[in-house]
Amino acid sequence: MTPSELNYCYRVLELKPGATLEVVDQAYKDLAFIWHPDRIPEDNQRLRKIAEDKLKEINLARDKLRSILKRSTTSQYKSTRQHSTTASTRQTTTRYSASSTQTQAKTYYRPAASATSRPPQAKPQPKPQPQPQPKPQPQPQPPQADYPPKSAYQRPHAPDMSGVDLKGADLKERDFSGRNLTGADLSHANLSDAFLHKVNLNGACLYKANLFRANFLQADLRYANLQEANLIGADLSGADLRGANLTGAKVGMGDRIMVKLTGTILAGAILPDGSVHPQ
Repeated sequence: MTPSELNYCYRVLELKPGATLEVVDQAYKDLAFIWHPDRIPEDNQRLRKIAEDKLKEINLARDKLRSILKRSTTSQYKSTRQHSTTASTRQTTTRYSASSTQTQAKTYYRPAASATSRPPQAKPQPKPQPQPQPKPQPQPQPPQADYPPKSAYQRPHAPDMSGVDLKGADLKERDFSGRNLTGADLSHANLSDAFLHKVNLNGACLYKANLFRANFLQADLRYANLQEANLIGADLSGADLRGANLTGAKVGMGDRIMVKLTGTILAGAILPDGSVHPQ
């Protein structure tokens, strides 16, 4: 695989080059969950086709990176094991040589010619002094790359859109995932079926915006103005809406809530009926 192809695989998974196998697997899980076609309504076949193609691209990039990273890990393991075996063999050889030398150094005495004469007294041999063993030198460790946390990766080469004026814009099915839209004006904008996972909309204005079936997975919507916005069918799983204003927002029909709120943070938010969610 060429370096350009390798970098392309990292870009597909929204990672920086050099990410570990663990980080690659986590990024794949996050993106596969976000782009899974089952999350898109069946009546929108065009968008489901886009999601299917994107998921295939994600799967292919993950498989190529896993193959390369596993080969790299195996090669490093074999190299380390061979080095350890060589060092152990050298230590064993050294101990054997020292033992042989001590055995050969023993002194034998010839018996006296006369049976009546006493055998000569052996002179006391000095005890061998233990030789100081060289201290093992620490093995140099490979430098650790500074990789981003598993779930903190950001979309590469995404322009900063903070404060942008998109009032009344038709942004249907657009992908703004991972973008910085802090303080942006999206009032009256059409964001139906848009991908907005992990988007930063802190303090943004979404007054009367059409957010029908929009994907706000883990989005930052703190202090956002969502007054009278259409949120029917939207996915706000894991989104942070602390301090947001949802006065008059459309979230369902009658008593039926039609917004996905799994793990959504609503502390201090003004709810559609005007009440304030407890902190």
